[in-house]
Amino acid sequence: MKEYRHILPMALAVAFGLLTLAGLLFFPVIGDALISWATFLAAVALVLGVLNLLSIHVRRSSKGNLYSAVLVLSAVAIFALAVLDYLRITTDGVTTAFTLVQAPLEAAVGTLLVFFFLFAGFRLLRDQRNGWALLFIISAVVVLLAQTQLPPYLNDIFGWLNDIISNVIVVAGIRGILIGVALGAVAVTLRVLTGSERPYDK
Repeated sequence: MKEYRHILPMALAVAFGLLTLAGLLFFPVIGDALISWATFLAAVALVLGVLNLLSIHVRRSSKGNLYSAVLVLSAVAIFALAVLDYLRITTDGVTTAFTLVQAPLEAAVGTLLVFFFLFAGFRLLRDQRNGWALLFIISAVVVLLAQTQLPPYLNDIFGWLNDIISNVIVVAGIRGILIGVALGAVAVTLRVLTGSERPYDK
């Protein structure tokens, strides 16, 4: 019996996968319905994940963990703002909280990441003196100098170099990564549809 306990989940996964593929290619109504079901299940899973996260941090905050208490209070405050916005008691409360709290925090973290990467590049150059480390340092310095106020002729030079790095090298790398992700998704999909991959059993 244990040898056949994976057959039903595998058959359901393959059947719904093929049905979704057929719906997307030939029967748009079926494909849209299945995608709507999947979206609804994803939303339910997200709500359950948030509730589980809150329950964990409520227990930690009851033991004196200050960071968990801040997380719980922040989540409750944002949820209350969302409810008040929905009831039209307040206007754009969640957007205001995002603008005043979340956006400055993200900007601060992004600024720290720039210096972290630059410091990591210098450590890389100290530990491994090769062309790739030197290229990393040069790229980081050029991008940083392109964002600063320099004399006009230097601004033009570093701006041109920054455009080459951002619009040619970085875009080419991102496209290569996206092509790799797409090929990986296709490979995993084919493995699931053929029953070779069973992530639902893990």
